[in-house]
Amino acid sequence: MRFLCSVSVGCLVVVIAVVGSGCKSGTSPKRSTDNDSGAAGGASGDAPATVDTPMAGVDVAVGPPVMAGDSVLMHHKNPSRDGVYVQPALTHAAAAGLKLDPSFNATFTGAVYAQPLFVDGLGGKDLVIVATESDVIYAFDAGSGAQVWMTPLGTPVPLAKMPCGNIDLYGVTGTPVIDFASRTLFVDAMVTPDDGTTKQHKVFALSIDDGSMKSGWPVDIAANAKSGATTFEAAPQSQRGALAIVNGILYLPFGGLYGDCGNYHGWLVAIPIAQPTQVQAWATTARAGGSWGPSGVASDGARVFITTGNTTGTTTWGGGEALVSFPATAALPMAPSYWAPKNWHDLDNGDVDLGGTAPVIVDLPGSTPSHLAVAFGKDGNVYLEDATNLGGVNDAVAQVHAASNEIITAAVIYTTATATYAAFKGNGTMCTSGSGSLTTVKIVPGAPPAIMGSWCTSLNGFGSPIVTTTDGHADPIVWAVGAGGNGLLQGFD
Repeated sequence: MRFLCSVSVGCLVVVIAVVGSGCKSGTSPKRSTDNDSGAAGGASGDAPATVDTPMAGVDVAVGPPVMAGDSVLMHHKNPSRDGVYVQPALTHAAAAGLKLDPSFNATFTGAVYAQPLFVDGLGGKDLVIVATESDVIYAFDAGSGAQVWMTPLGTPVPLAKMPCGNIDLYGVTGTPVIDFASRTLFVDAMVTPDDGTTKQHKVFALSIDDGSMKSGWPVDIAANAKSGATTFEAAPQSQRGALAIVNGILYLPFGGLYGDCGNYHGWLVAIPIAQPTQVQAWATTARAGGSWGPSGVASDGARVFITTGNTTGTTTWGGGEALVSFPATAALPMAPSYWAPKNWHDLDNGDVDLGGTAPVIVDLPGSTPSHLAVAFGKDGNVYLEDATNLGGVNDAVAQVHAASNEIITAAVIYTTATATYAAFKGNGTMCTSGSGSLTTVKIVPGAPPAIMGSWCTSLNGFGSPIVTTTDGHADPIVWAVGAGGNGLLQGFD
C-alpha cells in the first residue's frame, strides 16, 4: 500500500465520484450547516396535491440501451455495489496531481447523507444532483456549481417530532437512483403535511432535465405496502439504504431509526416504474431487523440482495441477521432465499447487525462457488456466501474476523491483475502491512474460496471507500474521505 495523494475538501459533501476526463477533484458541491432548519425555495410546502394519487408511470425504454457515458446513476456506481469507477485518465501519476477546483461553488440547504449523483451531459451540460435532509433536490452544473434547478419535495420532519433518531431534520437520507433512459430520478423522502404530527414516506419521480414531477408520482409507502399481515408504519422507519432499479422495477430498503423505537421492520419495497400503483413488499416477520446499510439494494441482474439487522422478541428466525435474496421481479416472495449465521440469536441479543453494511456481489473465476455475495457485520466479520444458493441458517462458505470494531459503512470490492480485494472502514485485525481504520482483505479462489489478510492504513474520518481503475483492473486506487475527521480526500494503492 502506498499513500498517493490527499486533497483538502474542507466542508465539501462526500461525492467520491471522480468523473470526466479532466479528473478534477472539484465536482463535490459545498454544503451549509448539517442541521439547517430552513429549506430553500419554498420547501416548507408539501408536494402538489395533484400528484399524490398515482395514475400513470414512467415509460420504460424498449430497444437498444441508452448509453449513459460517465454518469454515476446510483450509489457506488454499479448495481453490484462494488464501488469501482473506470476512469482511463486517472492513473497513479494523475492522481498525485489532483487539486481542488477553486472556481467550483455550489450552495444548498440541509445535511447530506445520500451520495450525490452525476449525469454525463454527453456533450451538453454535466450535472451533479444532490438530495438533502431539507427535502430539496438540487441539480448543479458540474463544471461551475451553478444551480440548474431545484425541487422541494415537501416539509421534512424535525427531530423533536420523531419517536427517536439522530438526524434533524428528517427528509431524504438514502441515495436516489436515476433511470437514464427515461431521464428520471427516483427518491424517497420523509415528509409531513402538518408540521410533524403525521409522518409519511413518499417516493418521488423527477425529471433530471428540469426537476419536474413525473405523472403518477409520488407513491405513499404506508398506503400501498403490505407484507402478509404486516403493515408499514412510516414514523419509526428510516430509508437509509440506496435505491436500485433492476429490470424496470424500483427497489427501496427500509430499517429503523437510531434508538430502535416503535414497531418497525426490515422492508424491501418494489415499485414497477411503469405501474407505480402495483407496489409489492416484503418485511421481516419479527419486529426490527432493519435493512439500513448505506449501499442498500445490490443486484446481479437476476436477483436483488439486502442484508438485515437484529430482530427482537423472537427465539425463531424471523428475517433478521441475514443476507436475503429475491428474484428481480415485482412479485416479491414471502419466503425469499436467505442465509443467516448459526449464531443469529446471539447477534440479535447483542444488537450486532449484518444490516449495517449492504452486500456486494462479485464473481471469482476459478472458485467453487464462483458467484459470491459478500456481507459484513457489526461483529467485525466478513462473510462469503453462494449468491445463487443461499443456505438458510448455516455456516458461511467462508468467514473471518477482519475488524476489531463495527463494519457499518459501505464496502467496495475490486480485482487487479493478480487478486480480488474488499476494502471497508474498520480497524483491521489481519493487516499484512500498515494498520488503522481503512482495511482490505484478499478474497482467494478455491473450493471453497478463502479470505486472507491484506494492507491496512489510517483513515481519519468516516467516509466509505470507492475504487478507481483505468480499465477495470489496472492502476487501482482506493479513495476515502475523512468525513467527520480531517476532511481530506485521500488515495491509496
